[in-house]
Amino acid sequence: MGPYKYIVEKIDGDYAVLRRTDIQTEDTVLVARALLPDETDEGTRLLWENLEYSII
Repeated sequence: MGPYKYIVEKIDGDYAVLRRTDIQTEDTVLVARALLPDETDEGTRLLWENLEYSII
């Protein structure tokens, strides 16, 4: 599956709220921060591919 592009809209404790940017949608996804790269912060653009997130 993928690749899918996301932006980190909000970080709330151990979770991050992601919004998909490669399609037109307002839906968000709640993801555990442990699954994201250590450098992830609000506004970071991410790529999800092969069950793994990486910074674009």
